Amino acid sequence: GEFTYKHGLAVWFVFGLPYYVFGAIFAFVLAGKVRRSKLFTIPDRLAQVYDRRTSFLGTILTLILVTPAPYFLMLGVLFQIIFGVDLKLSIVISTLLSVSYLFAGGFRADVYTDIFEFFLMFVGFSLIIPFAIVKYGGINFIVSNVPREVLTLTGGNSIQYIIAWFLIAVWTLVDPGFYQRCYAARDERTAKYGILISILFWMIFDFMTMTAGLYSRAILPGLEQPLMAYPLLAEVVLPKVAKGLFYIGMLATIMSTLNTLVFISAVTIGNDIIWKLKKTHNEVNKINFYTRIGLIITSVLSILLAIYFPSVVDLWYIIGTLTIPGILIPVITSYFES
Repeated sequence: GEFTYKHGLAVWFVFGLPYYVFGAIFAFVLAGKVRRSKLFTIPDRLAQVYDRRTSFLGTILTLILVTPAPYFLMLGVLFQIIFGVDLKLSIVISTLLSVSYLFAGGFRADVYTDIFEFFLMFVGFSLIIPFAIVKYGGINFIVSNVPREVLTLTGGNSIQYIIAWFLIAVWTLVDPGFYQRCYAARDERTAKYGILISILFWMIFDFMTMTAGLYSRAILPGLEQPLMAYPLLAEVVLPKVAKGLFYIGMLATIMSTLNTLVFISAVTIGNDIIWKLKKTHNEVNKINFYTRIGLIITSVLSILLAIYFPSVVDLWYIIGTLTIPGILIPVITSYFES
């Protein structure tokens, strides 16, 4: 919402197309290999193929890569709008609520809630577009009421900036969420086609969120906080019941990714740091306990990051440019041993 409000169609060129391409590459080239390795985390693979030092560096980079801070910030903004409390307090409260069921249910809780949230997010965003069309008009209304640069693929950004985001999209090839899902898939075919089906739904959902962002720019020009693009659009476009469903849809959109990132962060801390440092390798049951400690640590760190960097896009840019160059080649080449 923030990026679409500022740069329009460029959101598809930056956050859509590159991820479809790299997602497809992952599905066809890596998914089967990852599933056959039968591991838990990316650092596990680095330790298996290289050594402990490489694995440790991979652990640090993975933790930065999967920080849920941007999603805690989004969730905090949503809570602030709904309940009218301070943003910092909203971030803390929403973090506690979102981590609690992972603390109790682990990966199973993550998967089951993701299934439910998948339907809610599509319902929420499928409501706002028809209401906006009926109330304000279709594509002609958008074209007539947004700056011309918003309707270009660059959105007024420099070519260097666009290229940087394309390179950040390589993130997909080392996304710990992809690896976790592939490790957990029933077989190689499920891992491959699960990703390809996901890409199709990304395309559909990206179209809906981009359209909603363009309506927000057309209806609400001059927003001081573009991060509020979706919530404020709902305030002027939707009646009460539909607005409630849309807020639930936004909540589900954020939570579906946040759950996974929080859990991966916790597993990385629990499995790849605490468990290995304590050298309790014969006590596999300890991983669950250490993962719960990881949940607490990652929640505290993410709260601090979300408060310190109050822009989701800035957080993604910083995280991507810091970690991807260091982790990409070691991880990819580990699956193509000679």
